[in-house]
Amino acid sequence: MAEHNYQYDVVVVGSGPGGYVAAIRAAQLGLKTAIVERESLGGVCLNWGCIPTKALIHNAEILETLHDAADYGFTFDNLKVNFGAAVKRSRDIVGRQTKGVGFLMKKNKIDVINGQATFVDAHTLQVGPSEFIADAKAQTVTSANFIVATGARARSLPGTQIDGKRIIQYRDAVVLSEVPQKLIVVGSGAIGMEFSYVYSTYGADVTVIEMLDTILPLEDAEVAAEVHKVFTKKGVKIHTSTRTEKVEIGEDGVTVTVKNLKDDKVTTLQADKVLMAIGVQPNTDNVGLDKAGVTLDKRGFIDIDANMRTNVPNIFAIGDCTGKLALAHVASAMGVVAAETIAGAPTLPIPAERYIFMPRCTYCEPQVASLGYTEAQAKEKGFDIKVGKFPFMPNGKAQGLNAKVGFVKIIADAKYGEILGAHLVGPDVTELLPELSLAQFMEITPAEIARNVHAHPTLSEVLMEAAHAVEGHPIHM
Repeated sequence: MAEHNYQYDVVVVGSGPGGYVAAIRAAQLGLKTAIVERESLGGVCLNWGCIPTKALIHNAEILETLHDAADYGFTFDNLKVNFGAAVKRSRDIVGRQTKGVGFLMKKNKIDVINGQATFVDAHTLQVGPSEFIADAKAQTVTSANFIVATGARARSLPGTQIDGKRIIQYRDAVVLSEVPQKLIVVGSGAIGMEFSYVYSTYGADVTVIEMLDTILPLEDAEVAAEVHKVFTKKGVKIHTSTRTEKVEIGEDGVTVTVKNLKDDKVTTLQADKVLMAIGVQPNTDNVGLDKAGVTLDKRGFIDIDANMRTNVPNIFAIGDCTGKLALAHVASAMGVVAAETIAGAPTLPIPAERYIFMPRCTYCEPQVASLGYTEAQAKEKGFDIKVGKFPFMPNGKAQGLNAKVGFVKIIADAKYGEILGAHLVGPDVTELLPELSLAQFMEITPAEIARNVHAHPTLSEVLMEAAHAVEGHPIHM
């Protein structure tokens, strides 16, 4: 496909879950493909995000079970907890996964080019040393097409510098060798709540600061309230409607000044460390996108169409750097579309309105999983809705797992039965969401889900019961 003067048909910039998946799909479709990575194969998700955090969360879940051991008939008085071993286990998993991505690159004959990539023009990259790979070889790479998958990085408050010691971000939090005695977490999205869960389970005194009215502010209000209740019972202090005004590093800790936005009361809090978890900013500032003519929005994210194409016809962008929905699986889906579009293969574009229906997961305990509109959003949009809700408490499998909190909530269009939203909180709900995601995608209604036979005893029966509840007749309620 490439013209003779280009080295490649497609070069992917960034090897996270969007980038490496795009490269594999492009290679499968017969395109001569390379991938440029300035740090480690797998990107943030594999090395510093999704994978190591889930390993730490599983450790915390085991520890929580040990704390409740008497409920299961186990008693002991010599429990020793080594947080460093949990971190080592998570890093070992990362090492294996990174090798796995490297193997996939070789298997698919994808050239891996190490270093920082900068556009010279719409068909040329200059690759050289990066802050992570100082000895990267300087070279020029040309390609008929490019897929920009440069991701995003942690954002901090204006005037507050993340130093990696006292004021930390997720990359620091995932490799701490010791549990801080007192931790303040600024932001209560998925990252904030997951680390709050891990560190509070390991004994840290955790305080969560959230500027908006609820924790997990993108989730359904009832789901957020359920998680708030469980975390408060666990001893986590939560301040919602509270703005972080100032963060000051002292000799033996950090002082955080916060203001309650409802009564304007100002409070000073002390901690060993502060974790900034207030969102991400795109890695689009040092890539030379202006030289290639690529348009960014006012926040610095790359503008794309439903096929991931930027305003420059041969340059595509996927994942967090587009600002669509900063989740690994969304980046992967975008990568497949971009590669197929470049290859001229059949594909399924992702229009802007589709992102709201992508699955969203938070892996604290209880887990949270959702897609589509919250109940409030569906009403705001003027839908005539039916809502079905069913708790995990009566479910036999949940009882056996000692999982007593949570519920499944399905929001459907009253006229046609189309699923408009699904909101789950409770045991392993991130594993239950795909049934509802597929149902929404294939326009399967709650009435049909209710009639689909679900194995007993399983947690999935709660999906069936919630679907029955949409129609007004849950069985075990």
